[in-house]
Amino acid sequence: MKLILTAAVDHLGIAGDIVEVKDGYGRNYLLPRGYAIRWTRGAEKQIEGISRAREARTVRDNSHALELRGQLEDLSVELSARAAGEGRLFGAITAADVAAAIKKAGGPAVAKRAVQIAKPIKTVGEHKVGVKLTEAVTAHLPVKVVAA
Repeated sequence: MKLILTAAVDHLGIAGDIVEVKDGYGRNYLLPRGYAIRWTRGAEKQIEGISRAREARTVRDNSHALELRGQLEDLSVELSARAAGEGRLFGAITAADVAAAIKKAGGPAVAKRAVQIAKPIKTVGEHKVGVKLTEAVTAHLPVKVVAA
């Protein structure tokens, strides 16, 4: 089955790639989840649109990634979450929460998939979080969690 990827899929490709996969994988996994669309000759315009959007979102090169890393590491990111009396959170801080807090703090928009949390954040205090900008550049920034 020939498909056009609309999102990055591990070990398969990135958005805009035309891939050949087995029928079951395409029909039961990629298409229902919206990771791909069926390939047709008329879908070439969609490929171009996906490619333009991907180029707009990607980090241009390592020098740009280093510049972004500097911006991220200078940020003061603070999250508030409900906590018990001894500082233990009701739930955990997720990568999506951290990505939203970075944007709210005035930083660049980062994908939640780029946020790397070593172990789940379940306590109030300061935690170190990584943001993978490219394969070679990762920014490490402190995230302060306070009780709401």
